[in-house]
Amino acid sequence: MTFLAIDVGNTRLKWALYDAPRPGATLLAHGAEFLDHIDRLAEGRWAQLPQPQHMLGCVVAGDAVRRRVHEQLEIWDLTPSWVVSSAQEAGLVNGYDHPSRLGPDRWVAMIGARHHVLARGPARPLVVAMVGTAVTVECVDAQGRFMGGLILPGHGIMLRALESGTAGLHVPTGEVRRFPTNTSDALTSGGTYAIAGAVERMVQHVSLHCGAEPACLMTGGAGWKMAPSMTRPFELVDNLIFDGLLEIAAHRLGPPQAKP
Repeated sequence: MTFLAIDVGNTRLKWALYDAPRPGATLLAHGAEFLDHIDRLAEGRWAQLPQPQHMLGCVVAGDAVRRRVHEQLEIWDLTPSWVVSSAQEAGLVNGYDHPSRLGPDRWVAMIGARHHVLARGPARPLVVAMVGTAVTVECVDAQGRFMGGLILPGHGIMLRALESGTAGLHVPTGEVRRFPTNTSDALTSGGTYAIAGAVERMVQHVSLHCGAEPACLMTGGAGWKMAPSMTRPFELVDNLIFDGLLEIAAHRLGPPQAKP
């Protein structure tokens, strides 16, 4: 029962084909395309894949991009299914004021993160930082309730804002330094520490509110850049959204039926 998971972010579409819609399934193939190149998937990598029996995706890039993905999926006899944030799903309760307005990528990543932690030990509070074009920082208590989260600009957006709003500054290729002594390093370090500060402030809030040190997970395309600048340990997890999609699919489809 092959399963196709799709994560459409603000910059790229990532996909993964598994041998079953369940956590721990074997990864058969995977890939990524920038959004400008979505239209070549059906004649490219996807043309080489076996027919998926199920598909579940997460999209934040908007309806126009989703329609383009649907066109590529027409090579298979497959009904597209996309996650919409709800009041609760796969063991997670949504504490957002308007649950359906929570970004589906945030919701799916939290589901993946919670089950990632539960698979390794007892339930505990959780902070999930997703570092990409934008940065989100989510809080989940030990009972599996999403308490709230932050959204802030990613590093690239910060640098472009400075470049457009400040005379004489240009997007640099700098290094993260404790005490920067040139403009490139100052800009790179400032953006990095701004994100690190927001994430670590949220960890403090969760620790005080829950009375326990949270498990801290980081994901997203730029997570590996941020991890060395954190003052507390964060576990880097590459595919939290795919992990979440596998959990949701398993809960929705139920256990596999035994053959007669």
